[in-house]
Amino acid sequence: MALLDIDLEARPAERGFQLQRRFDRTARLLGESGMERLHGARVLVFGLGGVGSYAAEALARSGVGQLLLCDFDSVCITNCNRQLPAMQGTIGKKKAELLAERVKLINPACDVQAVTEFYAEESSDRLLGGPVSYVLDCIDNVKAKLHLLHSCIERQLPVVSSMGAAGRLDPTQVRVADLCETWNDPFAKDVRKLLKRKYGVDTEKPTGISTVFSPERLINPTPLSYDHNGFLCVCPHKENGMHTCDHRTVINGTVGFVTGTFGLVAASVAVRRIAEGSAQPPARG
Repeated sequence: MALLDIDLEARPAERGFQLQRRFDRTARLLGESGMERLHGARVLVFGLGGVGSYAAEALARSGVGQLLLCDFDSVCITNCNRQLPAMQGTIGKKKAELLAERVKLINPACDVQAVTEFYAEESSDRLLGGPVSYVLDCIDNVKAKLHLLHSCIERQLPVVSSMGAAGRLDPTQVRVADLCETWNDPFAKDVRKLLKRKYGVDTEKPTGISTVFSPERLINPTPLSYDHNGFLCVCPHKENGMHTCDHRTVINGTVGFVTGTFGLVAASVAVRRIAEGSAQPPARG
């Protein structure tokens, strides 16, 4: 069948794999076999903030056939500087649901699942169940991140993990390396130390965890006029007992062109390896 004759609205289950014209330009880089692998892939994205929202959109625009988008949080006014679903009219709405709607507009054939809950030990088995081609860890809660990474090791799920994107201004310094090879990133250093201490992961040798990080020196936040007695959180108070900034004494600044770069780079790792058929699970022990 000629490319221009393809029924763009046909469901994948009805037509098998056929290259959609919307992915013509990607296919010219990855080839039809690569696109078929992406079409058959199921990718999980945990955390849909300044990093994860861009990662999710990049996966959708790359032709990934199934996406699970997980984030408990709702859009806050302070998210507007860096998060794709944050704009006039979306404040207070669930990020996962907004992004799922956006994905369907990008690729109606994508099977996307919005999960509006916090990733935790109690939900891990359910959220990581079923076929998984790749996991994107875009979580900024340390406890949840550690458990997710350890679970990926135990389940042998290919994973790419984002480290600290806050407090940076230069997107050209974003790198990808194994977790053990990151440098000048305090968050990555803590993750290495705590993975080893809590879960016995040897983070002094290659872990198989692809890590997006920046060695750019962390820029301390500038006090603002309303920070009279230390940091003043301007977000609405959240009675959720989870990851909020209500009790922080300081919060680092962020810019969308850095957090977005982290997300796009994380998505690129998953897309390239799925398309090549080279997705590898992290190392055990």
